[in-house]
Amino acid sequence: MIAFYRNAAIASGKVGSAIAFAQQIAAYVKDKHGVDLSIAMPVAGNPNRIGWAARYENLAAFEAKMTAITSDPHYKELAAKGSDNFIAGTIHDEIWRTM
Repeated sequence: MIAFYRNAAIASGKVGSAIAFAQQIAAYVKDKHGVDLSIAMPVAGNPNRIGWAARYENLAAFEAKMTAITSDPHYKELAAKGSDNFIAGTIHDEIWRTM
């Protein structure tokens, strides 16, 4: 099983709109691509972050879905519109293999 995690630092004064954006992206990805994204925020450390997580059967499934999502014109449009909610350069992705 492959776990994909993405997180980003929220820009000052944008917590509410960042949460709304995270929910909008998650709903779109679920409806259009069938991928369940969970949304989380830290309870310790730097609280001004938000993250998404998804699980995939294997690396091939991850790659196929990510290719479809990142080449989707409407997804690109949504992501561009929501980018002002985050501090530039703070998006961090990780791919983990579950044990």
